[in-house]
Amino acid sequence: MAIFRLAPAFKDYLWGGTRLRDEYGKECDFDKVAESWELSCHKDGPSVVADGEDKNLTLREYIEKHGRQVLGSDCDAFDDFPILIKLIDAKDNLSVQVHPDNDYAQRVEGEYGKT
Repeated sequence: MAIFRLAPAFKDYLWGGTRLRDEYGKECDFDKVAESWELSCHKDGPSVVADGEDKNLTLREYIEKHGRQVLGSDCDAFDDFPILIKLIDAKDNLSVQVHPDNDYAQRVEGEYGKT
């Protein structure tokens, strides 16, 4: 199995700060870095292979190229990669957010909900 680094996707929401860049060394040109999506196949911010033979492939493209077995057997129950790991720097107050559960999100948005 190949070992490689993933480059995260970054989000520059108004409430973000600079700690992800300043204190955690995240390389991003945004003035404010609200979120760093470290492990993601989400269409709005996929992780990208940062080095090696598959450099510049999104994580989804990597999985398609090498087959779902790279995910291990625990992901067999899911049609799509079900995990999004992100780091958040909420320097300012966030708005109230309501996230749908899996049933609603799959039916209405075509993707997994949030717990």
